[in-house]
Amino acid sequence: MKKGRGGRPARLRKKSAESLLVPQRGWAEGSLRVTMASYLEALAVLQQAVSTAKAQASMLLRFSRWCEDRGLSGPGEVTVDLLERYQRHLFYVRKETGEPLSAPSQHHHLTALKGYFRWCVRQRLVTANPAADLQLPKLGRRLPRYCLTVAEVEKVLGQPRVGTTYGLRDRAMLELLWAGALRRSEVLHLTMHDVRFAEGTVFVSQGKGKKDRVVPISPRCLGWVRRYLDEARPRLWVAPETGRLFLSDTGHEVSPDVFTQRVRKYLDEAGVTAKGSCHLFRHASATALLEGGADVRFVQEYLGHAKLDTTQVYTHVTLTKLKAVYEACHPGARVATAPVPPVVDLAEVTAEDVLAELEGETEDEENELHG
Repeated sequence: MKKGRGGRPARLRKKSAESLLVPQRGWAEGSLRVTMASYLEALAVLQQAVSTAKAQASMLLRFSRWCEDRGLSGPGEVTVDLLERYQRHLFYVRKETGEPLSAPSQHHHLTALKGYFRWCVRQRLVTANPAADLQLPKLGRRLPRYCLTVAEVEKVLGQPRVGTTYGLRDRAMLELLWAGALRRSEVLHLTMHDVRFAEGTVFVSQGKGKKDRVVPISPRCLGWVRRYLDEARPRLWVAPETGRLFLSDTGHEVSPDVFTQRVRKYLDEAGVTAKGSCHLFRHASATALLEGGADVRFVQEYLGHAKLDTTQVYTHVTLTKLKAVYEACHPGARVATAPVPPVVDLAEVTAEDVLAELEGETEDEENELHG
């Protein structure tokens, strides 16, 4: 078996949906896959978020395969009746776990098709939009199934072995999930200059919807990030400099799947059985602020949400006021005076310690909630 860095078995990379939709030799001009690849390219030109494009590619690929299994090759062969059959297929299909696709997942699949066929009409690939009158599943108001208590959060935060390089890195990442209610992707995409120690904030660049925001974080969180920068990151760094704040064992950006699994590992070790991983901290952080008396408009700005609901006008909140509310309401800020544990000489860490910390990173995260 091919070996990765440090003699560990290299992970086999699955082909992404985007790569499977890249036009290949022999594909018929005007086929579903070729036109879908052109559609994805058009979305990229419009600066659609990478994560959204990946999701679109995956959902479109699923539909194209379903059509190919039925002998259909081009968008012009797709009818309203066929789309309704596909909608029923999405309703009855089961995942490997035996669970059905959620209503939001079904909704997203059909919405992707609506966007694709609108584009087909504009490109004159079809004379009429077969998805125009397709009724989408109703989406009820969804609340978190489970919300971590402050005690549970603190227990999880105490799980990483901060005397190791990876444990120290993970503690800093967990603190940002909790103190800043950041999405998984937002933590992974932070650069060296995004944490502003003098201001006590973190700059989130191009979050969901490609919106920038500045989020206050607690002194304790800042302390752990500083310690990671001083002690752990230099041991992970390899040339050339990527600029990312958090690095993997190869010196590159931490994989989303690896991050999710490591967070899940700490949740399990803390005895938290609730489904989910990184997003549990975002829910817990927002809930703690609201229970602490924060106005919903402040929490809205803190989370980077564009709206309170579909009709309310967005209300701007200044960073000064946001910091004041955060410091008054967030438990992480209230325990900020707790000292950061003393420095541990990472040179004493053995190879066995590092391998132990990497255990369990080979399986993909399941049921991670979208940011």
